[in-house]
Amino acid sequence: MTHTHPAPPFDVELGAVLAALGEMLPPTLTPEMIAPMRQGGLLATPIDELIGDRPIRHEEHRVPGPAGAPDITLSIFTRTDHVAPGPGIFHTHGGGMILGDRFTGAEEYLNWVVELDAVVVSVEYRLAPENPDPAPVDDCYAGLVWTAAHADELGIDPDRIVIGGASAGGGLAAGVTLTARDLGGPALAGQLLIYPMLDDRNETASSHQVDGFGVWDRGSNDTGWDALLGDRRKTDAVSIYAAPARAADLTNLPPAFIDVASAEVFRDEDVAYAVRIWEQGGVAELHVWPGGFHGFDAMAPQAALSLRARAARLDWLRRILGA
Repeated sequence: MTHTHPAPPFDVELGAVLAALGEMLPPTLTPEMIAPMRQGGLLATPIDELIGDRPIRHEEHRVPGPAGAPDITLSIFTRTDHVAPGPGIFHTHGGGMILGDRFTGAEEYLNWVVELDAVVVSVEYRLAPENPDPAPVDDCYAGLVWTAAHADELGIDPDRIVIGGASAGGGLAAGVTLTARDLGGPALAGQLLIYPMLDDRNETASSHQVDGFGVWDRGSNDTGWDALLGDRRKTDAVSIYAAPARAADLTNLPPAFIDVASAEVFRDEDVAYAVRIWEQGGVAELHVWPGGFHGFDAMAPQAALSLRARAARLDWLRRILGA
């Protein structure tokens, strides 16, 4: 599919932020840029500094990975006055399947710890291309299984666990949700899919509109999916757990929150995912943030649109988790 129209315009406030970001962040991430970007790090501030004086305790656990694979590290964040059992949020970080770590996205999930008295468990999964599919989703699922099995000692109510993540982390959250359904794994109260990366085919109108500008453009999307899937990409050999947009059956899933920006690659695949959930009788809340670019709320957290987006997610979590 090709487009005949340009992408929707950016929000004025966000457009100014993006112009400033453009000095440091090229719109297209190529394979050659993966290693330098990892060395530069996506998290400029150490996690202890992000926590600061907030009443949050951080612990790390090494837990069994998938069968035959290395153990994985989980970071567990709990309010120091946590009342157990409370809600649990299993977090899968973003980074296009090729970048980031379990602290990517911490600015938002630490707020969930404080506001909801939620125990947040963030998983360190193996990255592509060194560890292609199914390594990332398998690691995340193994971490979720461990979290649910140890809910009592973590202070989590096993009936109130939500999985959530942004970008690639949103795609992994959707894939793990499908995995849990199909393997009879942990019951989830909800899935929080923040501008999720769902479709390896890169064929939508929005994937053609956002090309050569913005954040995570069409070329970056090719880089991420190629790293994850290699020669299998765009073939019938791609599983629904790696690319959830390929799932024909979206029944028997927990309620979904899906949000996306109007001027980003993932817009149309994310809207389509929500529509198909509704078509099959499921529950989904969908937000399309007008004038946003990919990751706008993380890169411009004080912008008016960012505050609205983060408030909507927090409100949904509060309702789903009864917090």
